[in-house]
Amino acid sequence: MTDILAQRVTAAIDGEVVVFLIGMRINKVWKVHKWLPVATAMPRMVRELYARPDSGFLGAHAWFGVTTLMLQYWRSFDHLERYAKDRDQQHLPAWAAFNRAVGSSGDVGIWHETYRIRPGDYECIYNNMPPFGLAKATRLV
Repeated sequence: MTDILAQRVTAAIDGEVVVFLIGMRINKVWKVHKWLPVATAMPRMVRELYARPDSGFLGAHAWFGVTTLMLQYWRSFDHLERYAKDRDQQHLPAWAAFNRAVGSSGDVGIWHETYRIRPGDYECIYNNMPPFGLAKATRLV
């Protein structure tokens, strides 16, 4: 288990950061053949991103249930968009496979939200927590 930091800490960021929320919702639980490929695609992408420090990907946390949520941090929107459109990376083929297999059938929902945070336009506090969130993805102070 990760050590708890029994003190109040925050994140220190050089430049802007992009917060990217992404997830899926299983609308028809019995259609495992539709939602399982979607559920297994994201861990492959995240492993790929952690292996490429130059990608601009800073880190992620995930929560699972009928509706999943992954919180990601990126160096910039350009880095995120570059990855999303790169034909040699995992995302674009996974996106195409989703559109072929699920499309707008209603079986599996997908969503994402992107927030660009300029320097100084953020606030975060962690107390009695392991390294987490923006502080884990950037620099803990």
